[in-house]
Amino acid sequence: MKEFELKYGCNPNQKPAKVYMKDGGDLPFEILCGRPGYINFLDALNSWQLVKELKAALGLPAAASFKHVSPTCAAVGLPLPEKLAKACFVDDIEGLNESPLACAYARARGTDRMSSFGDWIALSDVCDETTAKIIKREVSDGVIAPGYTDAALELLKSKRKGNYNIVKIDPAYIPNPVETKDVFGVTFQQGRNNFEINEGLLANIPTAKKDLPEEAKRDLIISLITLKYTQSNSVCYAYQGQAIGVGAGQQSRIHCTRLAGDKADKWHLRQSDKVLNLPFLPTLGRADRDNVIDVYLSDWDDDVLADGKWQQYFTEKPAPFTREEKRAYLDAITGVSLGSDAFFPFGDNIERARRSGVSYVAQPGGSIRDDQVIETCDRFGMVMAFTGMRLFHH
Repeated sequence: MKEFELKYGCNPNQKPAKVYMKDGGDLPFEILCGRPGYINFLDALNSWQLVKELKAALGLPAAASFKHVSPTCAAVGLPLPEKLAKACFVDDIEGLNESPLACAYARARGTDRMSSFGDWIALSDVCDETTAKIIKREVSDGVIAPGYTDAALELLKSKRKGNYNIVKIDPAYIPNPVETKDVFGVTFQQGRNNFEINEGLLANIPTAKKDLPEEAKRDLIISLITLKYTQSNSVCYAYQGQAIGVGAGQQSRIHCTRLAGDKADKWHLRQSDKVLNLPFLPTLGRADRDNVIDVYLSDWDDDVLADGKWQQYFTEKPAPFTREEKRAYLDAITGVSLGSDAFFPFGDNIERARRSGVSYVAQPGGSIRDDQVIETCDRFGMVMAFTGMRLFHH
């Protein structure tokens, strides 16, 4: 297929719209089902690059959940502990931990479930039946993978009354090293960002504490590769093989750090007994439970706990999760990794990161206040690597 006509561009008024190869060659993908749109393809091609690079860097199957050209989460295929599986609503998936790819997507979809509602999915490996079972029951726009087993394809084709978007990418495809983009009739040209993110990027450690455990190196690599395909400015928290908080597209870096940190905090709190044991009505669906949990963990929990309201969601009224209880729970967490796509200009980013259990940091360095940032890390006993590489993505 040399070109594919789209219904419209970013918005219904933007016509005509299509995808094609400038050199007249064949597109590097097949559409096995559905009719993906303009934004779907932007998500698909960005997310595929992310999971392909994660697999190459770490040697583990990877998955990403994308919305509006930024990842809500990316993860590698590590088994899910019992509480995490329950928090991700996959504790009933038979054989989950026997499929590393299914584990990767369960983590990616389950991390920021509010943002992932209606996501685009990317898988680094051939989609198996277990992974397809998770995808089939979640609200999403489509999936891209290098292939699908017969059983997985049959399951996915039954989604959305047979109109679910399923794209098969050629894993051997290598794009032109020079890319162009038109904005307001003006053509921009640049070299493609082929920078390889690997463990060697973490060698320059200016902090007093210098020990980076292997798990921290893995999580920092996940964070940095995720940032490579996140709309800038961006900051990413990672923990135990997955991104747990992505702050994308903010003009201020501290706002990125706060946004991503708040998401990371909610990910941790979702796994607390107080949330896992919420007495939901058995008729309440997963998406509604996500909304209720989000409000329950906010400062406006009365919206779901007040008399006359809690009865819509619960079999009995839950006790509030007080601010003091949440803070005590989060204060016990350590070992979180944090990546930034550009340098931290002030130590306040480190101050905020500490409140979300961050012990390891990777950022380019190069600020006139690097000494202040290093001093703040030293004060909290953090290890920080200067990567020397900016990862802006627009």
